[in-house]
Amino acid sequence: MRRAVPFVVLATAVVAACSDEPATGPAPTTTLVATAGAPVTSDLGTVPDPTTNAGGDHDDVVVPEGYARVQATVTEPDGTVCAVCLWLADTADRRRQGLMFVTDLGAADGMAFVYPTLHSGNFWMKNTLLPLSIAFFGPTGTYLDAFDMEPCIAEPCPLYATPDDFVVAVETTQGDLADLGIGPGSVLDLTDVPCDDATTRAASD
Repeated sequence: MRRAVPFVVLATAVVAACSDEPATGPAPTTTLVATAGAPVTSDLGTVPDPTTNAGGDHDDVVVPEGYARVQATVTEPDGTVCAVCLWLADTADRRRQGLMFVTDLGAADGMAFVYPTLHSGNFWMKNTLLPLSIAFFGPTGTYLDAFDMEPCIAEPCPLYATPDDFVVAVETTQGDLADLGIGPGSVLDLTDVPCDDATTRAASD
């Protein structure tokens, strides 16, 4: 069953993991010490304060909590199809929370921020500890733009203007978009199918 996002992509190429090594074995075990949070769009309201570990020991691993992991594919311009696993931020509250205070993406390759209609605005990195790269996709899944964002612990945090009329934004660790097949000319197909740990890129890291 595919997720009810406003685009569908048909692909006939062989799906690859698009990582340096084949993904094998179960997802790594991580210790959750705080509720995840992250860059949020400026039109979504106030960023929540940390509930745990605020300003504390960042040697502890903090992974996203309260999100489903769903399968997606990215089709590169040459037809290569990359299989990825994404945390799904598909409500205003989940988008607002995002990757704030997260120190590890855990058993996923990134987070997909899904909007019900065409969207534009600003992202910011308040209370975000990981440097991130973000890519934007239009209503047919086509790549629109991407850029890097830096952690920001103290205000004022810079605003990062989005392209017009995107419906999905994908965040991942800074510099890793190319590893997911994401770049100019790529096309995203997001589903609501749960991730299979044995085929996710994160399982091989």
